[in-house]
Amino acid sequence: MTGGTITQQAGETTARPSVTPSWAARELGLKRGEFDLAVMLGRIRTVGEAPGAQRRITREEIDRVRGDKSCLDALRKGVRVVGTTEGAELMHITTARFTRLARTGFLTPVNFYLNRYRTVVWLYLAEELEHFAASELNAALLKGRLPETMRGRLEEGQDLRARNWRGRHTGFLLRQSEDPWERVAVMASLLDPVQIAEVVRDPYERAYINRLKPASRSGQGAPGTPGTPETPETPGARIVERLTTADDPDEIRWLRSSLLIGLVQARAQRPAPRPSRSAPRADHESSSHATEWTAPGDTAAVEESRGIMKWLRRRKP
Repeated sequence: MTGGTITQQAGETTARPSVTPSWAARELGLKRGEFDLAVMLGRIRTVGEAPGAQRRITREEIDRVRGDKSCLDALRKGVRVVGTTEGAELMHITTARFTRLARTGFLTPVNFYLNRYRTVVWLYLAEELEHFAASELNAALLKGRLPETMRGRLEEGQDLRARNWRGRHTGFLLRQSEDPWERVAVMASLLDPVQIAEVVRDPYERAYINRLKPASRSGQGAPGTPGTPETPETPGARIVERLTTADDPDEIRWLRSSLLIGLVQARAQRPAPRPSRSAPRADHESSSHATEWTAPGDTAAVEESRGIMKWLRRRKP
């Protein structure tokens, strides 16, 4: 079949034909952003081939979703996202109150993008907002004076939108990650390089983790589009990096602890790959071998790798 391949997960005895996410989105008549969100919410199942490889969708799964029109219509409704203005209209509240509810953590974004002015636009699931507004438990939050504790947190500048989005996105990535090293990479993707280096001392492990990190979300596009990647170090890329990097002390402590636990589990299953030491090589050969699987930008790990290889060669008789 054109555009397909055969995948087989661990423990399975039957190979299944599968296609790429872009191919599956076209077959289902979904925009790529809608498709990605459906996968994130668990409404479309994917399969993995190897650690770090792009996940794929089986023909069986496509047929399941496409075979029932009501199912497909419900899926489209379930992935509908709205911004602050439309979200406030759905909930019959002002945009100012909507923003306050989001900043204090009552409403959790499911996505975001940067508009042409590089302003962060948070997106929310329309279904979640409707359910929140319909619940009697939330009636006091939708009208009248907000609770004093909530007003105090807002006056102190509290804004949990980025942190709550990171938590939600991390949960999705972990559910998609079946390999222990991939799960370690998910945790590391939310920490800055200094934090990672303090927890993961081995340069080869750091390089392997960088290789397995989830794709960057730089340069998000408008709703329903996958976005165009921003060039690193541009203002837009720096904004996205700030949003996707943990900055709350409690969040950082939890990620560091999870990273340490994940490392123990990953090492127990298999060590991170290392350059072969079976035969001496020229400097340029060993450097090339050491960086062959290293993710771009991990220059610290590369330099440490080169130093270790030179030290090993000097010790050979």
